[in-house]
Amino acid sequence: MQSSESEPIRTCPRRMSRLVRWLAGRNTLRRPVDRIEGTVLVALTAAFLVAMAVASVLGAHTYQSQRAASAGLRPVTGVLIHAGPSFYGSPAQLGQAEARWRDPGGSEHSGVLTTAMAPGIIGAAAGARIPVWLDRSGRPVAPPGGQVAMIVNALAASASVAGGAGMTLLICYGLCRLVLDRRRLAAWESEWSLTGPRWTTRR
Repeated sequence: MQSSESEPIRTCPRRMSRLVRWLAGRNTLRRPVDRIEGTVLVALTAAFLVAMAVASVLGAHTYQSQRAASAGLRPVTGVLIHAGPSFYGSPAQLGQAEARWRDPGGSEHSGVLTTAMAPGIIGAAAGARIPVWLDRSGRPVAPPGGQVAMIVNALAASASVAGGAGMTLLICYGLCRLVLDRRRLAAWESEWSLTGPRWTTRR
């Protein structure tokens, strides 16, 4: 008695052989346009697999870039010189406030912080202490995202590439199918113009 585990192994070569016969077999019922469509399908499938590989590499690169950027940031404490924005207006409009801070080396700096760099300035009073993140050059930057945000950004980058490639390939296949269907219809009409009168002739 043979094991059922051998069935998937046998099924895969059978499907591959059927695909090869469908693309390259000498079937008299298959027209040249059918062979062209099969070749286009194989080419588009290969292109989609390449796009998926590129999307995976891009997602990994995006994640590693975010981790490297976050690793170079240093947290310090800033003190507001003036009160921060109340932010009761439009959330899309960036607020700002002047503050001073010391870098890890002990040097004191001052400058303008925006709500994108330091969200803690929103509604803060003058003299309030707020967290500030500095890059390797000592300039204040936006706070680093968490692990979940990094993963989401990486997945979004991968999905955008894969989705764009998939949509483009579907459009290409649709246009190719439209052209091939027109050629099939033209060939059918040409053949029917020769065969039809024989069937409709009355004796």
